[in-house]
Formats: sequence, structure tokens, C-alpha cells
Amino acid sequence: MTDQPSIEQVGNGPTPSRIVRPTLEAVAELAGVSRATASRVINGGAGVREPLRERVRLAVDELGYVPNLAARTLVTRRNQAIGVVVAEPESRLFSDPFFAQQLRGISRELAAADNQMVLLLIADQSDYTRVGHYLAGGHVDGALLFSLHQADPLPSMARRVGLPTVIGGRPGWPGAEQDQDLLYVDSDNRGGARLAVEHLLSLGRRRIATITGPLDQTSSIDRLDGYRDLLPDGDPGLIAEADFTPDGGGLAMAELLDRRPDLDAVFAASDSMASGALRVLRDRGRRVPQDVAVVGFDDVESVAAWTDPPLTTVRQDIEGMGRLMARLLLRKLAAAAEPVPGRVSALSSVITPTHLVHRESA
Repeated sequence: MTDQPSIEQVGNGPTPSRIVRPTLEAVAELAGVSRATASRVINGGAGVREPLRERVRLAVDELGYVPNLAARTLVTRRNQAIGVVVAEPESRLFSDPFFAQQLRGISRELAAADNQMVLLLIADQSDYTRVGHYLAGGHVDGALLFSLHQADPLPSMARRVGLPTVIGGRPGWPGAEQDQDLLYVDSDNRGGARLAVEHLLSLGRRRIATITGPLDQTSSIDRLDGYRDLLPDGDPGLIAEADFTPDGGGLAMAELLDRRPDLDAVFAASDSMASGALRVLRDRGRRVPQDVAVVGFDDVESVAAWTDPPLTTVRQDIEGMGRLMARLLLRKLAAAAEPVPGRVSALSSVITPTHLVHRESA
């Protein structure tokens, strides 16, 4: 009987040696510090002088040291992961460039801090149980919640399990404004809407309609309030609600034209809705801006400059707002990990400015 080759003899080359990963002890020895000091630097701890931090960082780079994430989690009680929960279905999230810009800002800020983004979507009521269980399971260190609708249970679910959160958009539930622990990032929606209507009035337009977003979201309410600030005695027939999508904007524009065919301007509360409105105006034989001037909101880079004609719009820094949300949450987590007795938290919610971008539609 022919002897069978051993496992080590199979193949044409020598058996590869086992790869040995650099250890924390090796990093400490090369940096000339204690193991505890190296661990504090690698795990983001405080109390280490900058020259020592730099020596540890150089040793990590030279050795190619990669921390054991399971061990790090036991030491720091951190997963280095942040849940990003969007209360919208996949069809909306992946078709609306607004979300792409906001998620890009969040992802870049988290990556710069060596944190992983975990994306969770809420398409319908059944998803709340699944997402709630995940958030309560200790998989993420905190959560960013945005595109919330009225009476959305997500904030109370996160609070119940003690999960630090930052919210995208002004919270609208009763008592939210008085909650000192609540952090959110929003733009000046009301002021931006006023800029849009002021511009249309300066052009001599007097029958100015508006297409709002869903009125169970504070951004939509605030933009409608800004419109009403300038037109307090306006015709209610010049107001139509839509859903922040091009199709929704088109349907609302058709409804407005049927009700008020003599309208001479439209403020759409998002660029996506404005793009749908422009299509309907063109189909109805209305020239923009000669017959109807149009202003949008967002200045989404892939929409406003490519409509026909290019869209005059209110700009908000969408990617910057995503970065701010992530930055606020990371600071909140750091403050909770190493509280300083007697120090009051300097963290506060942020309202970012808006400004008008002039193009050819108005």
C-alpha cells in the first residue's frame, strides 16, 4: 500500500509559517512606555502627554499593530460603532440625493474617529420592534436619528435603553424644547423660507404658491411658517402638501394650477419637489421664470444645477449637518466616559445658517 502524503507534504511549496500579529506589549516596548500607557493611547484614553502619545502612534504604524476589537470593547465598553437610523423606506433613502449627502457627512466624520456606521431603516411600523431590539442589544455606542415624523417612537426607545442620541432636525414632540439633555442639528428652515419668499416678492410676484413637505415633520412646518411670515393674509388655495419627492412635487403643482391658474410664483420646500413642479409647468405650457418663478430648498448638488432652467434655491449645508451630528454624538460619548466633577456639559444643539443661491428659475 502506498503511503498517503501528510498534510504538510501536499502542494509544491513549503508549508507557510503562521503569521504572528504584533502585540500591545511589542508596541509598548518599541515606544518606550508601559503597557498601560500604550493601551490608554490606543483606546483613546486621557491623561497621556502628547510626546508619549506620538511615540505610541509611531510604534503602532511601524509594527502594523491592529487592536483586538473584542478585547478593546471589554476595556473601554465601546464598540466603536454608531447606529444611523433613518425613518424612511429604502426606496426614498436611495433615490433622494439629500440623504446621500447627509450620510456622506456622517460617514466621513465617524471614519475619521475610527468608528463604524451601522445603517438602520424604518420602512413601516413592524421595523420599530426590530430596530429597537438591535439598539437595546449593546451593538452600538450611540445613535443618530433623522427624518423623524410626528410621534415617532425612536427617541423614547433610545432613551428607555439609555442609548446616547443626536437627532437630525428640530424635535417637535411636547416638552422637547425644554429637554436640556436633548441634542439636535438643524438648519434655519424658517429663515430660509423667508429668504425664498422675499426674493419672489422682490421680483414683483404677488400670487406666490408653496409646496410643503409632509406636515408631520418639523422641517416642513418651519418652512411653511416662514412662507406665512411674509404672506400672513395669503390665499390658502395657494398651499399644497407633498412628500419631498419629484412625483409628489409634480402632483402638488398640478393641483395648484387647477385651483389657481393665475399663480405667478412657487416656493417648493425641497429641490426634489421643485424638479417635479418644473416638469408639470413645462407640460402645462408655463414658461419659467417668465410666467411662473420657482424657488426650491436644499441646493442639492445633483438636482438644483441640472434642472431646466437651473434652480434658484435656498442652500443648507447638508453634508456639514451630517458631520455636526456625528461630532456632537462622539463628544457626548467622550464626556460620558470621562466626566469631570463640577463641569457643566458645553454641548448644545446647533442651528446652521441658510442662504439664497440665485440661478435662472427665479
